[in-house]
Amino acid sequence: MFLKNQTIKRFIYILAILAVLLAAAAGFVRLRYGGGSTDFPNRAGPPEYPESALETVADLKAPPGNIAVSENGRVFFSYHPEGGPDIRVAELKDGRPEPYPSSEFQGPGRQSVFFDTVLSLRIDRQGRLWTLDLARHGIGQPRLLAFDLDTGQLVHRFDFPDQCAGFGSHLNDFQVSPDGRTIYIADASIIAKSPAIVVYDTNAKKCRRCLEKHPSVAAEPFIPVVQGRKMQIFGLFAVRPGVDSIALSPDGKWLYFAPVTSPAMYRVQTRDLENSSLTQKELGGKVEIFAQKPMSDGLTMDLAGNIYVTAFADSAIVRMAPDGSLQTLIRTSRLRWPDGLGFGPDGWLYVTCSALHQVIGKSWDANAPFQIFRFKPGPEGIPGH
Repeated sequence: MFLKNQTIKRFIYILAILAVLLAAAAGFVRLRYGGGSTDFPNRAGPPEYPESALETVADLKAPPGNIAVSENGRVFFSYHPEGGPDIRVAELKDGRPEPYPSSEFQGPGRQSVFFDTVLSLRIDRQGRLWTLDLARHGIGQPRLLAFDLDTGQLVHRFDFPDQCAGFGSHLNDFQVSPDGRTIYIADASIIAKSPAIVVYDTNAKKCRRCLEKHPSVAAEPFIPVVQGRKMQIFGLFAVRPGVDSIALSPDGKWLYFAPVTSPAMYRVQTRDLENSSLTQKELGGKVEIFAQKPMSDGLTMDLAGNIYVTAFADSAIVRMAPDGSLQTLIRTSRLRWPDGLGFGPDGWLYVTCSALHQVIGKSWDANAPFQIFRFKPGPEGIPGH
């Protein structure tokens, strides 16, 4: 009996220690990743266009991530990693998604070079489709791949070293310079909380981190609320990426960027980002606050210098004029977390709806199908951007 009682006491003691450790871990997670306010400024107004202006491009069984449309109308998109997709990158053919460039690239086990967790993709002016692989927040190998659109062949590969995209990084979105030489990448760094702009030289095959932890790339303490859902997982982890939204002016001279929860849109001249002789402090002094914005996810720009913003918390697409003023173009509950933006030919602007508020921590298949839409906002943009 004595031994039995001692065993029970030890068991209770171990459970008590585990409970304390779990409470401490939960407290750490909440302190580091939770908290914040839901009182983000409301900057989306009445829409300029009716809901009927949205044309459905595709109904998908799984949530899409980002999109790139070629000058001849080929539609490429990623399936959002939060949905755990079997296909990572697809091309729409006759309205149906097919693995791009082949099924062998879709996940590990088929070949040595493959897609792990691709979120963003872009088409440059040299006719290449670029894919950015965040590799499960840097657990795997973060990577850039480029494919020739005419042949589907892999023409460029770069594996990011740890000093550019290590564990906890989140290579989220990117833009390619007009000459195709430089790629500007937003590292949202949700886990490591060390957001930065990563600059990659495709000729030299070298990368470096810029503006790391600068106020312009750091998340601000707001918690998104999307179609009634507060985006805070288990009350501990707020979905609050660092720099995510990123756009490049058509002439390639200005990079516009912002954290999702920042009330401000920032910009910096690309010549300063590419100037490795500048110290981080000197480069930080070159960053400008361009305008006030809604809570934002995807960005793109048209040839007139307007910035288009997926205002996901407002189920809206907002246009920011060159003077910084805002105009809400489309606002409808059909826009379930509008995510990626990309111009196609003939003035069409494409938008993916990842519906992350119905996906993260949810049995998301009950909310299928998920949409890719398009509409004509007026000014044209560069296809693939």
